[in-house]
Formats: sequence, C-alpha cells, structure tokens
Amino acid sequence: MFRQICTRLRSGFFLNCPPWLSVFLLCTSSLLSTELKYTQGMQVTSTGPQTIQKAEGESVILGCTYTPSPADTGELDIEWSVVSPDTTQKDQMLVSYTSGTKYIHSNHALAKGLSFAAPDPSMGDASLSISLLSPAQSATYKCKVKKSPGVDTRKVSLVVLVKPSAPKCWVEGGELIGEAVSLHCKSERGSTTLTYTWKRESAGPIPAMATQNRATGELKISNHSQSFAGLYLCEVNNAVGAGHCRINLKANKPPNRAAVIVGTVVGSLLLIFILLVLIVILYWKLSTRHRYEKEFSNEIREDAPPPESCPASRHTSRCGSQHPQVAYSQISGTHGSSFNEGRAHTSSSNSRTPVKYTPVEYDSKYGYAV
Repeated sequence: MFRQICTRLRSGFFLNCPPWLSVFLLCTSSLLSTELKYTQGMQVTSTGPQTIQKAEGESVILGCTYTPSPADTGELDIEWSVVSPDTTQKDQMLVSYTSGTKYIHSNHALAKGLSFAAPDPSMGDASLSISLLSPAQSATYKCKVKKSPGVDTRKVSLVVLVKPSAPKCWVEGGELIGEAVSLHCKSERGSTTLTYTWKRESAGPIPAMATQNRATGELKISNHSQSFAGLYLCEVNNAVGAGHCRINLKANKPPNRAAVIVGTVVGSLLLIFILLVLIVILYWKLSTRHRYEKEFSNEIREDAPPPESCPASRHTSRCGSQHPQVAYSQISGTHGSSFNEGRAHTSSSNSRTPVKYTPVEYDSKYGYAV
C-alpha cells in the first residue's frame, strides 16, 4: 500500500519522493479521514434563524432537529442550556433527556414554561418549547445532542420584546392661526426602539411645512393656519407590536388685540377706582372712631363740683349723718323771705342771663338749707 501511494505521488508532482515523506503523508491522510467521519456522525439539521424576536406573553419553539449516523451507537443524551455572557462562568442547564427520561435542572425564571416540543425527543426532534414569554427569558440557548461517538450543537438567540402600550396624544399651544403649535404622542410602555408616525385622516396629507420627529413623537407646526386643521392619527410601533391614538387639531382665529388692550386698561382703572373707594371708606371709619374716642375721654376728664361743707354748729354731727350735702340753720320767717330775695338779687346782679331759682323749703326742725 505504501508503495502504491508513493508510486502515485511520483507519477504526479513528487516524482523524487523519499520513503519517509511517503509515510508522513499516509499517516496524515488517515487521521484527517478519521476526524471527518466523527464530525459527519451526529448532525443537527435545523436551519431556522439564529435570532428570534417574540412579543411578551407569546410562545416560541427553538428548533433542534438532528440526524444520527449509523456509526453512533452510544446512548442518546440531549441538553438545553443558557449560554453565560461571561465566558469564565458555566452555562446554566435547563432541561435534558437521558435514557428515555426528561429532567428539569433549574427552578430559575428562565425555566418557566419550558418543555420538549416533541413527545419523544429520541425520534430526531429535540426542539424546545417556551410558553408565556417574559423579557427575563431573553438569552442565548444552546442545544447539544450527543450519541457516542457523534455529538453536535446549535445556538439560538431569543429576544423577548414588550409591545407598545396605547399612546397618549395632546396639543401644545393655543391652536391660534399664525402661532406655533406642536402635536405630541407618547407611549408609556414598550421595548426599544419605538417609532412614531403622524398621519392626517381628514383633509388630505400633512402639509410639507410641518416637521415630525419619529423618535420623540412630536409634530411641529411653526406657523399654524387653516390648512393644518383636521383629525390626526399617531401610530407607535416596534418589532413586535403597534399602538395608536387620535386628536383633532383646530385653527382658531386670534383675538382682537386692540380690544384686549382696551379691556386690560379699563379693568386696571376699575380696579384702581375700587381700591381708592376702599381706602376712603377705611379712612372715614378710622377718623370717626378717633373723634368719638377723643370726645369720650374729654367727658371723663371734667370733674364734678365739690359738695358744700356743712357750717360748724351744734347740729353738725346730725347734719353730716342725715343730710350730708345740705346744711340747715334756724331762721325766722321774716329772715327767710329776705334771704330768698337776697339770693335772687345777687344771682341777677352777678349773671347776665337771669336765672330762676326755686324757693328754699323750710324745715321746722333744722331750718332753711344753706
């Protein structure tokens, strides 16, 4: 056999091939053919996409069909695991199939809803089924099928996205003709990247003067006019879903500025007048109150005339006890009449205005009051 190989090589490019080189080439070709047989033994035949995007709450099947070689006579072993992003860490085993038995190796959130898609994975289908997807299950999954001496693997990246929530539409600006107006659209929930698109459902397409930002959801109109009025639709979408909202944009005429200025001036003057009236009323009340308090204090300060003292006599003690403000003396009737006349005369001479006095009454016990 060695002679035939060397003979063929000599007949080709290596006509002067030494014997040791022939032996080296023969051993190398034997090793390569043996390795080729092993790699061609077990084969994973799934040809689906390497990256799958799904929405939250949906289900997915990660394909892993395989074809063993007649030379593969060992025990079938199937493993599904999550590839660790850190190359220094081990992959996390999820489910496996060995000797006709299925195993779940983790109670982690990634293991929820996992199962083999086929009732019997030994029949050539080791695909993995995941129900009720959540964003936490976004990872790279690896399928490994081994049947000695053959073995093969396949990796699939799963990305779980959240659908956009129904967006909210609103207008910024007074919707006045000639002024700037902005339409806004915002979705509170959804996986990136969200794309916003504004459309007008009535009165034709949106005029070219309006500019819209698809990343922020803003439709900006720098100079509003009647041509921009109408019913607008905002649609937000990502790779797994979409949402929309509507808003009616009006074009209102601006108010008369002259009337606004006149109204402002009149209102200001009326306010000033009211304030002046309040100030005058407050001043009048304060001055009236001050004048009343002053007159009342003057009346308190006026002293009453002191009472006349009682003349010293033998009746002093009795006079002070029974009549503290009146004194009496023993005067005869003649003297009494002259006494009254003298008092009347004296009063008339000392005062310009005649004063009328009532006659003094005579007490039989104490006499006339002094």
